[in-house]
Amino acid sequence: MLRWTITFIVIALIAGILGFGGIAGASAGIAKILFFIFIVLFILSLIKSGIKR
Repeated sequence: MLRWTITFIVIALIAGILGFGGIAGASAGIAKILFFIFIVLFILSLIKSGIKR
Protein backbone atom coordinates (compact mmCIF):
# COMPACT_ATOMS: atom_id res chain seq x y z
CA MET A 1 0.00 0.00 0.00
CA LEU A 2 2.91 2.33 0.69
CA ARG A 3 4.15 1.83 -2.87
CA TRP A 4 0.75 2.89 -4.29
CA THR A 5 0.65 5.94 -2.04
CA ILE A 6 4.07 7.11 -3.22
CA THR A 7 3.08 6.52 -6.85
CA PHE A 8 -0.08 8.59 -6.50
CA ILE A 9 1.66 11.41 -4.66
CA VAL A 10 4.20 11.66 -7.48
CA ILE A 11 1.34 11.83 -10.00
CA ALA A 12 -0.33 14.56 -7.93
CA LEU A 13 2.91 16.55 -7.79
CA ILE A 14 3.38 16.30 -11.57
CA ALA A 15 -0.21 17.42 -12.13
CA GLY A 16 0.40 20.32 -9.76
CA ILE A 17 3.53 21.43 -11.61
CA LEU A 18 1.71 21.32 -14.93
CA GLY A 19 -1.28 23.18 -13.49
CA PHE A 20 0.70 25.90 -11.78
CA GLY A 21 2.84 26.38 -14.88
CA GLY A 22 -0.19 27.51 -16.84
CA ILE A 23 -0.53 24.40 -19.02
CA ALA A 24 -3.79 23.25 -17.43
CA GLY A 25 -5.46 25.49 -14.87
CA ALA A 26 -8.08 22.95 -13.87
CA SER A 27 -5.47 20.36 -12.92
CA ALA A 28 -4.10 22.66 -10.20
CA GLY A 29 -7.24 22.32 -8.10
CA ILE A 30 -7.41 18.60 -8.65
CA ALA A 31 -3.72 18.26 -7.78
CA LYS A 32 -4.24 20.09 -4.48
CA ILE A 33 -7.05 17.73 -3.52
CA LEU A 34 -5.11 14.63 -4.59
CA PHE A 35 -1.98 15.83 -2.81
CA PHE A 36 -3.73 16.13 0.54
CA ILE A 37 -5.59 12.85 0.12
CA PHE A 38 -2.39 10.99 -0.63
CA ILE A 39 -0.50 12.67 2.19
CA VAL A 40 -3.14 11.31 4.55
CA LEU A 41 -2.87 7.86 2.94
CA PHE A 42 0.92 8.01 3.21
CA ILE A 43 0.76 8.84 6.91
CA LEU A 44 -1.77 6.07 7.51
CA SER A 45 0.49 3.62 5.66
CA LEU A 46 3.45 4.62 7.81
CA ILE A 47 1.42 4.17 10.98
CA LYS A 48 0.11 0.80 9.79
CA SER A 49 3.60 -0.47 8.91
CA GLY A 50 4.92 0.78 12.25
CA ILE A 51 2.25 -1.13 14.14
CA LYS A 52 3.09 -4.38 12.31
CA ARG A 53 6.69 -4.25 13.51
